Amino acid sequence: MSYLKFLNLVDAVRQLPSYPAMDSTEVRLLNSLAALWHDDKKVSVLEAMNMLANASPSSVHRRLKTLRAKGFIKLQEDEFDNRIKYIVATPLAHKYFTKMNECLVKALA
Repeated sequence: MSYLKFLNLVDAVRQLPSYPAMDSTEVRLLNSLAALWHDDKKVSVLEAMNMLANASPSSVHRRLKTLRAKGFIKLQEDEFDNRIKYIVATPLAHKYFTKMNECLVKALA
């Protein structure tokens, strides 16, 4: 089954030393952010804090801090209001998503 093959490949990638370990909330958050980034949407920290069901805003904020510390995201100030911070993917995040795409293509082959 392609889906199980995909899950096994993703699990193997996540265990590579080139990617810091993420818990399930961090993975969900990063995937949710990626979907919005794919649509060229800017996501503020405040917006992100309210985007995961079954996770409190403070829990999401903690996960944003850990994703930042792990190098997956960075914050960028709004050009007009420096109180607003947008979440931006780093090269590590782009590399991670490219690898996830490779897993999907491989699973479907």
